[in-house]
Amino acid sequence: MAHPKRLQKILRLIVLALLALGFAATVLIFAYFPIGKKPYQTVTLEIPKGTGFLQIVSLLDGAGFVTNKPFFYALAVTKGAARQIRAGEYELSSGMSPLELIDKLVQGQIKAYNVTIPEDFTVREIAARLASYKLVEEKTFLELTSDKQFLSSLGISSKNAEGFLYPETYRLDRSMAAKDIMKMMIQQFWKVVTPDLRRRASEMGMTLTQVVTLASMVGKETGYTDEKPLVSAVFHNRLRKGMKLQSDPTAVYNMENFNGPVRRTHLLRDHSHNTYRIPGLPPGPIGNPAIDSIKAALYPAKVDYLYFVSTNDGAHTFSTNLITHNRAVSKYQIQKKKR
Repeated sequence: MAHPKRLQKILRLIVLALLALGFAATVLIFAYFPIGKKPYQTVTLEIPKGTGFLQIVSLLDGAGFVTNKPFFYALAVTKGAARQIRAGEYELSSGMSPLELIDKLVQGQIKAYNVTIPEDFTVREIAARLASYKLVEEKTFLELTSDKQFLSSLGISSKNAEGFLYPETYRLDRSMAAKDIMKMMIQQFWKVVTPDLRRRASEMGMTLTQVVTLASMVGKETGYTDEKPLVSAVFHNRLRKGMKLQSDPTAVYNMENFNGPVRRTHLLRDHSHNTYRIPGLPPGPIGNPAIDSIKAALYPAKVDYLYFVSTNDGAHTFSTNLITHNRAVSKYQIQKKKR
């Protein structure tokens, strides 16, 4: 017959084992069951950089995602999550289990945004669009576009990033710094503007900045890919003849929130990019062109056109001499004003 003290010890061990088993089972049930009840709610929660684990739990608790703190702590410690949660913006559902929630935080499944940067947007327009998603501080981003040391580290020798922020749809999140986003856009530029295209610029006796500047003018003048080599040809022909380029978009380049039409008073504005006032190309791009505009700048059509005018439907008509051009202006622009 077992000694009473020994029996008590065994009983205590059994009780402790049952309690531990019960606690483990309860935590396990807690870990795998949904946090909330149907209908499930989705909440966007931001975890700022430098937030400690206890603060993160408080944020989750405040948002209704921690129903039992001791169990949540136990689960997080078991998963080694205390030091692994990544800062950022998360989209959380009350239909998730605590285990799924912790895994999402540890894996850094941050909410991402598909942000489209249209071709020919200026750096100001890009900064405003990114700021509208709360991805950057607009002022900070604009200051960075003129950071020569940063731009040099990315292979840009121009005074600012205008022209080199490639228009594309980017997947971005709020944990990214302005430098990360700008670096991604410039890297895309270098991916698209291949060594062969850069060699072509050299063969033409143009710097890459000059090519991008011309491409930005082409893109601002027409949205039709088929027309771009013709517009480019007009500008190249004028440069060869020493004629002013007289590109309307250059006259309004530095005007914030400009929304056409370009008027005669705009053409008379005295500023560095206005090709009605300055000879040759502007000192830098007036937007961020796409590859079809860049290729058009490098491979202009073999035509003798020196003029073009809008036909009021997005397209243009081209002329080799001023007489024909004036007729086209009379037909499409003067008649338009009379209607």
